[in-house]
Amino acid sequence: MVNHRSVNPLSDDCFDLDEDTLHEECGVFGITGHPEAATITALGLHALQHRGQEATGIVSFDGVRFHSERHLGLVGDNFSDPQVMARLAGSSAIGHVRYATTGETMLRNVQPLFAELSGGGFAVAHNGNLTNGLTLRRELVNQGAICQSTSDTEVILHLVARSRQIRFVDRFIDALKQLEGAYSFVGLTNKKLVGARDPLGIRPLVLGQLDGHYILASETCALDIIGAQFIRDIENGEVVVIDENGIESIKPFGQRPARPCIFEYIYFSRPDSIVHGRSVYDVRKKMGAQLAIEAPAEADVVVPVPDSGVPAAIGYARTCDIPYELGIIRNHYVGRTFIQPTQSVRELGVRMKHSANRGAVEGKSIVLVDDSIVRGTTSKKIVQMMRDAGAREVHFRIASPPIAHPDYYGIDTPESDKLLAASHTVEEMRQIIGADSLAFLSVDGIYRACGYQGRNPVTPQFSDHCFTGDYPTPLTDIEGETPRRAALLAEAG
Repeated sequence: MVNHRSVNPLSDDCFDLDEDTLHEECGVFGITGHPEAATITALGLHALQHRGQEATGIVSFDGVRFHSERHLGLVGDNFSDPQVMARLAGSSAIGHVRYATTGETMLRNVQPLFAELSGGGFAVAHNGNLTNGLTLRRELVNQGAICQSTSDTEVILHLVARSRQIRFVDRFIDALKQLEGAYSFVGLTNKKLVGARDPLGIRPLVLGQLDGHYILASETCALDIIGAQFIRDIENGEVVVIDENGIESIKPFGQRPARPCIFEYIYFSRPDSIVHGRSVYDVRKKMGAQLAIEAPAEADVVVPVPDSGVPAAIGYARTCDIPYELGIIRNHYVGRTFIQPTQSVRELGVRMKHSANRGAVEGKSIVLVDDSIVRGTTSKKIVQMMRDAGAREVHFRIASPPIAHPDYYGIDTPESDKLLAASHTVEEMRQIIGADSLAFLSVDGIYRACGYQGRNPVTPQFSDHCFTGDYPTPLTDIEGETPRRAALLAEAG
């Protein structure tokens, strides 16, 4: 189950757009056969830093033994030290950046996780969330398993270890067949680099190549930073095995329609990444353009909420033929560990990370464009900030549908009672945030921005459960045992 976080406890006077957003899941990276595997992995993780900023880790293999470095904090803070990198010897490595979705933020939960199994060492990194992870964990513990972390990722290590199959790949697949939910795995043994994507392809994974050496990564931007070639997306339900003989593709789940997470386009992926053949940046601009068609506004300027609202605001402004202005300025040099203001400083209305550009908005009717509204607390602050800077009217436009349902697949969303759209109409939301008007992109509109005519109600093209409540997999940990779970247990013996 997702470990939901509380809002930043600072006063409402202290403005921080990061406090009320959907938080990233995780990012994975792996390479084999390269003499500088750990360094390449660190660079790849640096490109994936937007997917998780709480912790990072790398495990390498030098042909004899595995080496592990796992740390709390950012990639650059932990893997820029030559002494640290020197400890990660070997020509194969996998890495992980983490935002906790299950398990607390502590060193023992930092990935990649590693275990010595009967056939040798196995390290694994996971992006996603298992919706039966707690159920599996409870069963394993009842059977005598000793868990070293509180992360659902550790379940895969136990399942592989307990499999009765002979070959490692068969043991790995045997374990995957017992999982529900969303996952992209990158794993490392003493002979192989393996990757796997859940049967619906909810979480992303791509295959690349650098100087003849294969790479697995969450996004193409991790390939770009090292000058690697993008080969293809790992398909939904596909397992890839990479060793000195090349790459093998296995599809143990049969053919199913893919349902990748729509939020990769809305928020999570970096704008310069290519996801399933689509430029994330272009899709976000098209979302803004479609929003302008569905919810135009008479205004003087279009203002993006930085940074996630920028591409959509560009598309909105161009479609409506309204000037685009940076009405909110972000200070990129203030990190999470900046000084906590005293009460007296809070009362001054300090803006640590964001401030209004008064010259761009004063006396004008503005359209604010953002990617989503979660709790609404930050949206209320943004509207007030624009009014304080002299905006005559503030029209809020959201480049996605209302988020009315929590996520259980690796996105840190609040429970339903904390989601503003779950219990309020659009008009009630408008009154709460204080805007002159409020409108969201429709569900069909977001599909049109991705190149479809609309949402297929029978076989949706994406996982869009946060908008529709249509969860694509069983939620065993939430709802209890399911017939499918019982069948899986019987098949596993």
